[in-house]
Amino acid sequence: MRSPGRERAEKMVPRNVILKGDCVQHMSSMPESCVDVIFADPPYNLQLSNKLVRPDQTKVDGVNESWDKFDNHGSYDQFTVDWLAAAKRVLKPNGTLWVIGSYHNIFRVGSILQDLNFWLLNDVIWRKSNPMPNFRGRRFTNAHETLIWCAHSEKSKYIFNYESMKALNEDIQMRSDWLLPICNGSERLKNEHGLKAHPTQKPEALLHRVILASSNEGDLILDPFFGTGTTGAVAKQLRRNFIGIEREDDYIQVAEERLKNIRPISSEAIKQTASKKDEPRIPFGWLVERGLLRPGETLYGPSRRYAAKVTVDGSIISSDHRGSIHKIGAAVQGASACNGWTFWHLDIEGKLVPIDILRQKLRAELN
Repeated sequence: MRSPGRERAEKMVPRNVILKGDCVQHMSSMPESCVDVIFADPPYNLQLSNKLVRPDQTKVDGVNESWDKFDNHGSYDQFTVDWLAAAKRVLKPNGTLWVIGSYHNIFRVGSILQDLNFWLLNDVIWRKSNPMPNFRGRRFTNAHETLIWCAHSEKSKYIFNYESMKALNEDIQMRSDWLLPICNGSERLKNEHGLKAHPTQKPEALLHRVILASSNEGDLILDPFFGTGTTGAVAKQLRRNFIGIEREDDYIQVAEERLKNIRPISSEAIKQTASKKDEPRIPFGWLVERGLLRPGETLYGPSRRYAAKVTVDGSIISSDHRGSIHKIGAAVQGASACNGWTFWHLDIEGKLVPIDILRQKLRAELN
């Protein structure tokens, strides 16, 4: 339960705004433990020393901005320690942080995350379906970036909308390699000269997946390197709140104009697939009590290889065992565990149907 002091502090935090200036200073002035999720796309420290040109001698529009330049690895590491420490301070105990980077910086960032006692949950590989080719032909085409997803601490009870991620992936468990295109076409923001407004603008599809996976409607998302506002745009669409921190006036101007045109998804369409953990627990015996199953009725395992009868108290009996649907399902298979709801089936007009259908029917009645 949150203390009254923490609730008052959270109400003081600005929402749906862009704060101009240094992210460490702004985060240091915010109350502790006030942010649900942080998504960070910090400078990559590319250390580019030469202009990159295509075979036709046209210049590649890469990252040459001053904000990506550091004197050496030591100064970049100190910069990383400073902003991550400030981020951890404002992140709620059950909050999570995402940080994206390339091979130039992500390993240094990962080490510092562990030094600061963040708890690493996943490294996600963003596989770019349309990466920039390697024009010089002296290295592999750099076709991915790495996201590190971590919790505030080992004890964090963080949000992971597993069922939504599964639904997004055609009812298959979402993996940690995501095939998504880089930002291009009409999504790529341009300045008044027709040039890229930001060299490392991220696609909205990437942020959609990040925010949908690790937050709920109404949560507060912080982006300390806001750029042209992709995090804010997607957060607004998904009916989350956001705080963006950005130093560059040009990026702020583009982001503000972009956010004006974003409309939140309707309250009906925003509903995510419920986690099974959040559904009410239904004991198997309730099905017997309510007449959905009759004592003496036969349950079958897959392909009718196993059979057991329902008893009056909600246990089931096989030829050698008596106990719960889970215990007997495991026993007949010689397995250590079993989900009896999906293992046992009813014969309905010659077709085997999982008993979980009856559980879902009862849940619907209770709701």
